[in-house]
Amino acid sequence: MALQSYTAQDLYELITKKNADFLLLDVRNASEFARFQIEGPRTFDMTNVPYMEFVEFEDQSVAKVPTGKPVHIVCAKEGSAKCVGEILDQAKSFGDVRYLEGGIKTWGNMLVPIRVSDLAGDKEYELYQFLRPGKASCSYGLVYKGEMMLFDPSRNVDFYTAFAREKGVKMVRTFETHLQADYIAGSHHIAQTSGATFTAPPDDFKDAVFQYSASVDGDTFACGGGPEVKVIHTPGHTPGSTCYFIDDSFLITGDTVFVQSVGRPDLGGQAEAWAQLLYATLQERIAPLPGAVVALPGHFADWGEASADSYVVAATMGEIREHNKDIYNIAREADFIQFIKENMREQPPEYAVIRQVNAGLVEKNEDEQEILDLGKNECAASTGK
Repeated sequence: MALQSYTAQDLYELITKKNADFLLLDVRNASEFARFQIEGPRTFDMTNVPYMEFVEFEDQSVAKVPTGKPVHIVCAKEGSAKCVGEILDQAKSFGDVRYLEGGIKTWGNMLVPIRVSDLAGDKEYELYQFLRPGKASCSYGLVYKGEMMLFDPSRNVDFYTAFAREKGVKMVRTFETHLQADYIAGSHHIAQTSGATFTAPPDDFKDAVFQYSASVDGDTFACGGGPEVKVIHTPGHTPGSTCYFIDDSFLITGDTVFVQSVGRPDLGGQAEAWAQLLYATLQERIAPLPGAVVALPGHFADWGEASADSYVVAATMGEIREHNKDIYNIAREADFIQFIKENMREQPPEYAVIRQVNAGLVEKNEDEQEILDLGKNECAASTGK
């Protein structure tokens, strides 16, 4: 029987399926495996046996792989997983053996569209969360009467283009909530290829070498002449951090508000100054929002923040304030700054480079971007645990 492959979408369906019984065999080296592993909302068996061990010690390595269930192999780029698959296939002890097409980068870039507009009742427009499981991040698309606006799109430009084509709409504007540090943003490329207007906060993009339209606090935009998008400046995670309030119902929060925390203000190396900005934002701009407003964050820390059925990452502001009351109820700015300092941790070294790429100050080729972009985000001020 010829060795079979599987896709990142197949993997997503497996790890979100109740009682799925399979083994995920990761054949990347130990350091790569430790840095970034495939995670899901349900438990599944996973083991790491590096490809080079199969090359040097084939029989011993094969013996490390449990039998009795389908084996799905993953590696960095596909080739190593395919070779290991052929070894296991020849061993005759394994039934269904498959390798991931395109390697783990396809998992890192995959987006899952989930319609979220019905979370606030019946709406004429469509609002989608584009879940990126490999990065634990989310981008968004607002669709109405032939137009689509994007919020914090990833570099998977082909996906957004295909989605717009499928919906029969034109991408007219792409918003950034802030200058991203944990992944390479797609807004600039989307604007270049589609003619959409690139809109971003000037406090973060003042050094950018490309043209963009400034998002100014209080400005409003209408998608297809319908739902209104209001700009709310919410500095703290970065000086320019901005939320986008859609139809007075949904708040695209970027890295300002998370389901289980708030955005960390120390990534720019000015923890105390930015913590002061964030404290004011939470007290003056976020706390007064109606409890029924649905917050749609840019990231999640773990799958516990996603719903148990559709896996959408969202919560009402009332739920968020209750869940994070230890943060929102801090009464003194000094105590909030102390909370930030107590939760500070080292940021990944690639973040400094990613910020430069997202401002157009540094160029990286496709392979370099894949390496920079791989791995979960580290954007929350605390883990919520």
